[in-house]
Amino acid sequence: MGNIISPENIVYQKPKLLNDTDMHYCPGCSHGVVHKLIAEVIEEMGLEEKAVGVSPVGCAVFAYKYIDIDWQEAAHGRAPAIATAIKRLWPDRLVFTYQGDGDLACIGTAETIHALNRGENIAIIFINNAIYGMTGGQMAPTTLMGMKTATCPYGRQADLHGYPLKITELAAQLEGTCYVTRQSVHSVAAIRKAKRAIRQAFENSVNRRGSSLVEIVSTCSSGWKKTPVEANQWMEEHMFDFYHVGDLKV
Repeated sequence: MGNIISPENIVYQKPKLLNDTDMHYCPGCSHGVVHKLIAEVIEEMGLEEKAVGVSPVGCAVFAYKYIDIDWQEAAHGRAPAIATAIKRLWPDRLVFTYQGDGDLACIGTAETIHALNRGENIAIIFINNAIYGMTGGQMAPTTLMGMKTATCPYGRQADLHGYPLKITELAAQLEGTCYVTRQSVHSVAAIRKAKRAIRQAFENSVNRRGSSLVEIVSTCSSGWKKTPVEANQWMEEHMFDFYHVGDLKV
């Protein structure tokens, strides 16, 4: 007989919702890991037919190619507004947005803040790699002080560029938010915590408890001009000092 693998001995199995389309993300990118977590959580909650994701512009725009649920594309930064309409029309659905920092914390700041402040029953997954990844590595609102990008080649300076925007801390102060957390996916332990956070945010949407924001502090190897290993190390040494990981509001 051939090798028989019993279910209890399976270490990992690809989520059924995560299809076989080759991902376009750069090596070491955090997006693929978060995609897997989203697919796993939706499957475990049994919401394959009731989940609606909203993906706007940026690296996140192609999320619909990889996770087999209903998706709605949105104009740059407008995902929370679209998600608001979907959830109000179909209140029994799990509705979430999947956005990068350039999208959510820059052009989409107004939609983000006001949707969260209204307490819309949506979940926002916020990928923060402190740079514009898709369009060439420009400075983002979340770019750290002194960090070099294509549009601040000598490093971000307060007098010229202002200060990094801690959008998650702002969200935690709003009356409409019920759950605000900052996680990462750079290690197995971190991935497990991030999955629990996504599950909590999705449960909040389904049960209409208010707005949830899950920030994932991430890497951008190509934008940072580093190898995947170097990018992870740089994130741990610099990003976590400014963007502290953990729950901000429960």
